[in-house]
Amino acid sequence: MEEVKDDKTCKGFVDRLTLGIIRVLENLPGVLDVRFVEKPPAEKRCLLSWEQKNNCALPEDLRDFYHTTDGFMLAWNTKLENEVVPVGCMMISNVAQLRPLIQSNVYSLPNAPTLADLDFDDDLEESDGPEKPHFDSRSRIFELDPCNGNGKVCLVYKNCTSGVMAQQCEVWFLDRSLFWHYLTPSFTAYYRLMITHLGLPEWQYNFTPYGPSPQAKQWAALYQPLTFHGDSHSDAAGEPLLNKLDPAKAFRGKAKPPTPKKKQAAQVPASGGSTAKSQGVSGRHSVTKR
Repeated sequence: MEEVKDDKTCKGFVDRLTLGIIRVLENLPGVLDVRFVEKPPAEKRCLLSWEQKNNCALPEDLRDFYHTTDGFMLAWNTKLENEVVPVGCMMISNVAQLRPLIQSNVYSLPNAPTLADLDFDDDLEESDGPEKPHFDSRSRIFELDPCNGNGKVCLVYKNCTSGVMAQQCEVWFLDRSLFWHYLTPSFTAYYRLMITHLGLPEWQYNFTPYGPSPQAKQWAALYQPLTFHGDSHSDAAGEPLLNKLDPAKAFRGKAKPPTPKKKQAAQVPASGGSTAKSQGVSGRHSVTKR
């Protein structure tokens, strides 16, 4: 009996942690192998050590998350023509993997360009939207999700000062071309966003000007039709370009020309008819003689 209760308690915990998304995925057509990796909670000393090492205070919602589970991993596959294809993946790094964003060892040569060289002056940056992170000491950036090599979801502390513990953070997406795209103001908002998008491939690119790849759009249209938005083409006035169709004109049958009514010949007496014929013949003869 105790094992049954423990099993129900564990399922209830997983269901609350994943916001019920496992049951949703299992009911989708073609979805196979929904795998959720249960992890123990992180120890308090590990969280305190991370804050002291990186001189950043973890936000309260992320701290509560790590007190519940040290990281997050949920993946699922689908079946296409008798072949199992991995599709969805939701991942949040554990405390040990929540490391600062560093560049590859390939660029560690002398006089090689660094990430800080990619920062533009403030005068050249666009004023619309939140201030973008910097690769230099003005921002402290930590990797939340490697996105299977399609970019990086990062926990970003901006306007940092040397020797002062950073307090406020946001969640940003760094694409493969090293451009920043704002996602959410808090970890909780990002967590809900990740669950809503089912961990589909390149879902973070929905928040970029160019969007995901055509293949990723097909997966989104198949498994997430309610929240999937295709390319929005707009005219000069900012309104979407739609085919303005008038059903009354488009589906109206082709107008047929009126059928002329046949004139009925008047009935005349037989004698009258013979007289008319004789007059016609005599008339033709008279014209010939002239």
